[in-house]
Amino acid sequence: MRNTILPVLLWSLATPWAAAQTPDSVARVAPPAPFIVGAYAQGSIIMAHTYAIRHLVASHPTGFEINLQRQTTGAAPWHAWYKFPKIGLALTYYDFHNPVLGYAFAASPYISKTFSRGPKHDFSFRLGAGLAYLTNPYNQETNHKNTIASSALNATLQFRFEYDYALTPHLGLLVGAGLNHYSNGATTKPNFGVNLPSVVLGLNYHELRPAPTFNAGGPLPAEIGTNFINVSTSLGFKQRTEGDKHKYIVNSLTLAVGRRVNRKSNLLLGVEGFNDRSLKATLEDTTRAGGKQPDVKKVGVFAGHELLFGRLAFVSHLGFYVYAPYKSSTAYYERLGLKYHFTNTVFGAVDLKIHRGAADVIEFKVGARLPGHRPEPTVDLR
Repeated sequence: MRNTILPVLLWSLATPWAAAQTPDSVARVAPPAPFIVGAYAQGSIIMAHTYAIRHLVASHPTGFEINLQRQTTGAAPWHAWYKFPKIGLALTYYDFHNPVLGYAFAASPYISKTFSRGPKHDFSFRLGAGLAYLTNPYNQETNHKNTIASSALNATLQFRFEYDYALTPHLGLLVGAGLNHYSNGATTKPNFGVNLPSVVLGLNYHELRPAPTFNAGGPLPAEIGTNFINVSTSLGFKQRTEGDKHKYIVNSLTLAVGRRVNRKSNLLLGVEGFNDRSLKATLEDTTRAGGKQPDVKKVGVFAGHELLFGRLAFVSHLGFYVYAPYKSSTAYYERLGLKYHFTNTVFGAVDLKIHRGAADVIEFKVGARLPGHRPEPTVDLR
């Protein structure tokens, strides 16, 4: 997962009370969403995912986490489609036990999807993204050995398998295994990021277990089978090298056609143009005076998927450059991100554009969804 992150904090928009106002919602009365409060200890190792950080992998970081969750009960239809997931906020502290790296403090909104749930157990997968503060970032004069992160503020990705077993009606023992990742997405260099495979042990306090649920079937969205058009633009910043402290603007323009294929998914096909000004600066440094420089602008085509949670969506794209005179990267790119519809038309997103596992730029995006053809009603493609 070299330099790979899920960008920041939009998971917090997926809270049960916000999701109840989504386009997929209908007027209903659901049971109150009970609280779950947890406290966990974590033990980790540092993965040597690149040679440049091998001098930092000797220590074994330890951490502590406090989180507050709410168990969804059916206030929005998508709760039932995902087997009533938990939504929460994790506050995490890590001691790297290395003076070069120092400490990390993180806040991560997350969603936890259950695979198996019974009166005394809950086996689930948790995915979260947020912000982290690292106390000892890279400094050329005072901390040049920290090649993991060159900025104090970073994005964090956290995913984990968890098993909660009921010791009493309200107290649960939790064991888990997962990964914590910190990176600034190549906004500042060096930025090799850090991956912390972790084991977790702790306790959960359940306000109500098992929680009552409502509308387990859930109505089908009217948008299934509907086509639409997305138009968007993005803005990002990146640093070329450790020696060049300038932040170069990277922007894009995207046109995509999409279709809602079932309750949980949109599929998209699109074309987009990129203008990365850091490439122009690189050419100016490397081209002989009077030499002809290739165009640094690029055009790509992509196929994408959106996993829907009410107004929120997890975005994944795979694209290929069809116009790229300056060969500065691989011929393909990936994108991971979070998208949120403020209205039925206007949306915003935070995406990470990646080249072969290495972060290229964090994109801050705004756009509009334009209605397309609405066909005759179709069956649910579950």
